Amino acid sequence: MAITPTSPLTGGAQPDLTSPTYTLTDDYGPNSHSKQWIVTALGGTQTGVDTHSVSKPFTLTVERPANFRQLGAVNPVTGVLSSVPNNVYVLRTRKGSVPLSGQTPRNVIIETRIVVPAGCDTADLVNIEAGLSAHIGLMSDVSNDLGSTVENGNI
Repeated sequence: MAITPTSPLTGGAQPDLTSPTYTLTDDYGPNSHSKQWIVTALGGTQTGVDTHSVSKPFTLTVERPANFRQLGAVNPVTGVLSSVPNNVYVLRTRKGSVPLSGQTPRNVIIETRIVVPAGCDTADLVNIEAGLSAHIGLMSDVSNDLGSTVENGNI
């Protein structure tokens, strides 16, 4: 199933945002093995937040491996795999932000990397799904706390 985010996308809780939503528009990804969306409208109370522009991007990108890695052969004597390569997926958000009033915007980059050892996707998919479920649930659950941590450094 292809990745197709809901638009408007409901954002997680943050200290300075109330019921945030983000209207997404399809964009070209940075390469042939990615999909990207730009934020074209905001919902809820997000005073001071900018939508996507060239100088202050607001993009959401999902990237899959350019070339999927496969398992090698099992050693016929020991029965052991000598190498298990990884397939890496990346979810990336870029958000332009001004470091100091009147200064040129810089990009905040938020990434989640999903490293899947080759073969696990067929031999033990349910455990990958459980890990993803817990990870996404944690991100959603602690969204507000992460915002506070970015502000004060306290975890």
